[in-house]
Amino acid sequence: MTTQGSTMISASRLLTRPLPTPFPLTRTTAWWGGILAATALGLALQADGGRLDRAFAAAVSALQPARAEGSPATLSGYQVSVEGHAVAGVGRNLSGLAWDARRGHLWAVVNEPPQLLALDTDGDVLARHRLDGFNDVEGIAVLGDGRLLLAEERRQSLVVAPIPAAPDAVLARAGLPALTLALGAGDNAGFEGLAYDEAGDRLFVVKEHSPRKLYEIRGLRASLAGRLDVEVIDREDWIRHKLVARDFSSVEFDPRTGHLILLSDGSKLALELDADGRYVGYQGFAAGFAGLAASIPQAEGLTLDERGNLYVVSEPDLFYAFRPE
Repeated sequence: MTTQGSTMISASRLLTRPLPTPFPLTRTTAWWGGILAATALGLALQADGGRLDRAFAAAVSALQPARAEGSPATLSGYQVSVEGHAVAGVGRNLSGLAWDARRGHLWAVVNEPPQLLALDTDGDVLARHRLDGFNDVEGIAVLGDGRLLLAEERRQSLVVAPIPAAPDAVLARAGLPALTLALGAGDNAGFEGLAYDEAGDRLFVVKEHSPRKLYEIRGLRASLAGRLDVEVIDREDWIRHKLVARDFSSVEFDPRTGHLILLSDGSKLALELDADGRYVGYQGFAAGFAGLAASIPQAEGLTLDERGNLYVVSEPDLFYAFRPE
């Protein structure tokens, strides 16, 4: 189904569901007042990018609200173990990242020239695949059953692709199933990241900025089996008041907790939301956080493995790994 107007979504149904605000006003007024002060501080320090990153992230750390009792957190006590490792053969445009538990390695994408990379947990290349016919690939998710999902930012398309059978196999787009969500002008502020909840058959998609967006797509894998019953849910209420995240460059789903992790390159941090979209915690990626000697310059992709290890890729070609303490 395609809905005419400023927003077109080619799916069977479009649902927009109002959700409760993350915290009652009485719990957040002082905190968000502090965040506005931190933002003003950041603006005052624009002349020095390093000072801006550290001051902004430190202010967020000091002002974050207390975690709800009984709400386990994913982003807690990380320490960097691989910092700024240059991924071989990537000159620029390293982007999305996903963990493949069945194969025990990572998948990464490069948007120009389009490539799919298999990486080990130290950021070394295991296999390299040319993406033929793909355009501006920014995000990747593992769907299971030998399939990947690739996000094309400018086309605003989600392409279902088979995992290549050979280490140097070319992956061609022609003939592959795709879901297109025409949400705006289709410029360079489109889909940036994907995360898939295999047990619940839910896909989460983030749009970087202008405006920031978070969508939940239900029933994608079922639709590939012939049952056309896809729901696209605008999770605007989950992100409306998350002003500390200037943009969204990636998203990850943690099946251990049911939480979402939203990566913000502009704010040098990741935000954690619980299953109802409420703020749980964060991890800073500015210098000094998690033992980082320098800030991650342009974080574009983030993923977790089943042991809770955290991996980040940054343009142009940098890889990071973090271990829970």
